[in-house]
Amino acid sequence: MNPAAGQALELRDIHAAPLPGLWPPAPGWWVLAILLVILLGLGLLWLRRHYHARRFRHQVMLELENMSSNYKDKNIERIVAETGVWLRRVALHRYPPEQVASLTGYRWLEFLDATGGDGEFRNGVGQVLETGPYSPQVPVVAVDSLLALARSWAQKNLEARP
Repeated sequence: MNPAAGQALELRDIHAAPLPGLWPPAPGWWVLAILLVILLGLGLLWLRRHYHARRFRHQVMLELENMSSNYKDKNIERIVAETGVWLRRVALHRYPPEQVASLTGYRWLEFLDATGGDGEFRNGVGQVLETGPYSPQVPVVAVDSLLALARSWAQKNLEARP
């Protein structure tokens, strides 16, 4: 079969390569899938943490509202003691126990002022928390002002938490 002799060559047509299959995917798709799974997991962890923080904030503020609406049924000594316990619980939730648990008296009020009290615990209505629960005669205190101060402190501290 000499091409010079004028005979046409019998050539086969060009065959295209077969299309690549869907499985197994290329390495880039594996990397993308792993990144997406990691991002999805981190997003779910963030959502869970955010949900629990909002739920705790809601429960704490609801408890304060219940104390506020029911304080007329209780004596002032009891409301002062409950407010102090409530503030301690919120502080223990927000700050490390080593920083909060041992604080009493004037140091406790200093801590509350330093973390959002703006001086109202040491120099204002919050002073009653230092000795009120322990003294035989609690000084006359504006319970509404004390509860408003506690609410304001809690909102500042619970909003600051991620």
